[in-house]
Amino acid sequence: MSQVTLLDEVSQWNQETCQQELKTVLPKLVAMHHDTDSWEEHTNILQTITSKFLPHLSLSELKTGCFSTVLPKVVKVFAGLLEEISKQIGGLSSQNTELHVFVRNILKMMVQTLESLSGCVRHVNSFEESFSIDNIRSLPSCILRVLKDTFQHCKDSEVIYSGRLSLVGDLLQGLFKEAYSLQKGLMELLDKINLEDTASEEEVSDIVTVIHSLLDICSIISRLDIALHANTWKCIIKQSVKYQSLVEDQLHHTDIAFSLCEDLCTSVQNCLELAQQIHQADLQEVVHCPEYKLFQKATKMCRFFANTLVHYTKEFKAFLAKSCCRFHQLYLQIHSKFPPSVCVPSVPPALSEELRVAVLVPLDVMLTQLMSFQPFVQSVLEPDHQSSSELCLPQCLLLVNILGKLSSQPEEVLRLWSDASQFSEETPRWSVFEAVLQSFRHCMLERAVPVWLPGVMLRGQAQGRVSLHQHVCVHMCACVAVLPTQHFPPLERSLLAAVLQADTNTAVLATDVWCFLARYGTAELCFHHVLLIAHLIRSCPGEGYQLFHLALLLRRLLFLMTPKHQVEFVERFPPSQEENVCVWRHTLLRCLCMEARIKVEEEVLARASVVLQEWQNSGYRLGDIPRLNQILGCVLLVMGGSGLQAECVLSSVKIISQLWSRMSSNQVQVHPPLQCTVKLLLSLSAVLIKSVEPHVIVQCQVLPRISALFNGLLTHPSWLILHHVLEAFGLFAEITNHEEVISQTLTSEEVKTKVLNFLSKTVSLQESEELRLERLKEWRSIIEKHCEQMERENSSPEHTPVTEEPCPKKARQETNTEEEYERYLQTAESALKALQAVEGPGHSPSPPVWVRARLQVLQTLITQINTSTEQQP
Repeated sequence: MSQVTLLDEVSQWNQETCQQELKTVLPKLVAMHHDTDSWEEHTNILQTITSKFLPHLSLSELKTGCFSTVLPKVVKVFAGLLEEISKQIGGLSSQNTELHVFVRNILKMMVQTLESLSGCVRHVNSFEESFSIDNIRSLPSCILRVLKDTFQHCKDSEVIYSGRLSLVGDLLQGLFKEAYSLQKGLMELLDKINLEDTASEEEVSDIVTVIHSLLDICSIISRLDIALHANTWKCIIKQSVKYQSLVEDQLHHTDIAFSLCEDLCTSVQNCLELAQQIHQADLQEVVHCPEYKLFQKATKMCRFFANTLVHYTKEFKAFLAKSCCRFHQLYLQIHSKFPPSVCVPSVPPALSEELRVAVLVPLDVMLTQLMSFQPFVQSVLEPDHQSSSELCLPQCLLLVNILGKLSSQPEEVLRLWSDASQFSEETPRWSVFEAVLQSFRHCMLERAVPVWLPGVMLRGQAQGRVSLHQHVCVHMCACVAVLPTQHFPPLERSLLAAVLQADTNTAVLATDVWCFLARYGTAELCFHHVLLIAHLIRSCPGEGYQLFHLALLLRRLLFLMTPKHQVEFVERFPPSQEENVCVWRHTLLRCLCMEARIKVEEEVLARASVVLQEWQNSGYRLGDIPRLNQILGCVLLVMGGSGLQAECVLSSVKIISQLWSRMSSNQVQVHPPLQCTVKLLLSLSAVLIKSVEPHVIVQCQVLPRISALFNGLLTHPSWLILHHVLEAFGLFAEITNHEEVISQTLTSEEVKTKVLNFLSKTVSLQESEELRLERLKEWRSIIEKHCEQMERENSSPEHTPVTEEPCPKKARQETNTEEEYERYLQTAESALKALQAVEGPGHSPSPPVWVRARLQVLQTLITQINTSTEQQP
């Protein structure tokens, strides 16, 4: 009997006949299916087997009697059908009727093949008793291979068929529908399989293969059908957990975790795109628009993926070490899509909050699960972790979130986060405190915008929005308040490292936390810290940022010391010793108790007199000017206080009077240390102006030159300098009695416009938000490079402190003849002006007779000098 005759005959049989002829005819059909090369015959034989004979096969007969022989051939033939389509598709057109019919017939055979496989699945599902995968080993692997090829073909159909899709669209829809049904049945079948703990290696391997095959299918169908995609993931996780003890060592956990992360990111992005469309449409009734229904479905998928990831992480955390970097990156990526990140898309706030709850709440649960996992800790605290600028704020907020969770963690977890790597053989890792401060440093853009965050609860009520600085500071201090004392050393090291780095905002944050630590701790702890900082200040080279930051910290800690410790601190670092001058130059006397303050004032002024006398005795050497400037800074500190004693004022006036007489304008213009001296003298003179003698005031000759100084600076190209000058000029104009200086300064329309716009707070150019962000990003890059360069210069072994001190030479030996003329003439001119002021209003109208005689002598001396000058060649 031929194949065709046998198929025709069998197709006419009823169920009873098929059952009677089962053992005789089925082997012949199986052999025919295996031997035939005709796709159509193959499809018909497969349909006959599954519809006529399969319902009569017992569970034990399926494997040997049918599946093991037939199904491998099904896979091969199905692949051949797809290959034939790819060969013929180029000539497909509505005019080429023969090829059109041929391609459609191939697609029909593919649909029939899927229908036959669905029949196999339905038959196996009909058994009430449980069974092992060994009974149907060939069936899942065959179905999954066919499903993967089918879904891939449907996914690529727009590219494969190009403009000819309409010719086969109905069959492609049927193909996908049948594949959908087949996979659904297969997943139901997998639920009925039960493996004992004694399952063979082959059975375990089969289950692992099924899980991995479903994972491959997931990556294909992610954009084809939401429900199928979600159900496939449910099956993957369910099967993985169901046989956890058997398969956990063999599963590709990294692939599963990465796929879940990618699907979650994709779903969140889809939600945001839909929300943007709703925002752009500017709909009044958002909840009634079709886009909102799609948004809700997409949000549901986001919640599903987030919860699935949490579940999978909980069950298989021990096997996810290689996935921790991806989990860390996922957290940052997702948080960068929500406020307060500066680059979030414009979406309705209600939709953003709905999505936030769906995604971020599960991610926070996942974070709690991973906090005890060392690989995750290593990933988060890795010093060399490079993030894009958009992820800097999420990294900072992640670390702040971790700080808030540490108090509820056991000691070993707390130690894991608080202890940094200490040995070279260890993988580098920051402590969480250092990581928070470093991440805050990189949030320059967010600090400049600025971004705002919700405040913490205070007295039962939530505060309003707070800055990033305040947000980080509050949470760091809250962590410090519950931190066991054995973890203070890494905290203190982190704070000191932040104070000694170049970014001032980060140093201020570390200073804030340090002050809380000092107040929260004992008085002895605060005193110990002050002594440490003072020693560091003494060892600082030059006047760099490190000295500035340490001095800021010292000033604030001094306020927190007890009076007893303040007095002891003065005794430990007496201002009378030159090595301590740098310490007191950067403090505030108003932070000291009266006893300590008086002692500092007396010693500073006594030291200043000694230094000035030594400078005079050495012949006014320029090389001693930096030493002089140090003590002048301390004198300015003393004079900046209130309630000064008369003796202090007189001593200070005497010092600055002597110094003004030694200042030469030509020397000041050449030597930077002298420029620093003049700045200090001006500041001191401003404080003591009411106590300075008129002839000393006249020596300064400031007033005639103020207008020229303002004019030059008000046209400076640097916006930063210009802003400071405008502030200074506005303050000067507000309090000065010399109104002529104002009119002499505002001589051009350009300068007038700048000043008027500043005083009236007029914005000349309105900058868009996008341009402002781009400008701030550019500034951030410049500032970061500048800070890094300063730190490299400080840390390089060959770096030597740059000092402005010139070679130690006597001033008189360095000045040329013209400089000597200038200096002496300035002194004479100042003295004469002071004399003229004595004769002015309020003084005796008739000076003593000897005054006029002395003036006559001076006139004769001036004539002689002029005569001798004219006679010189």
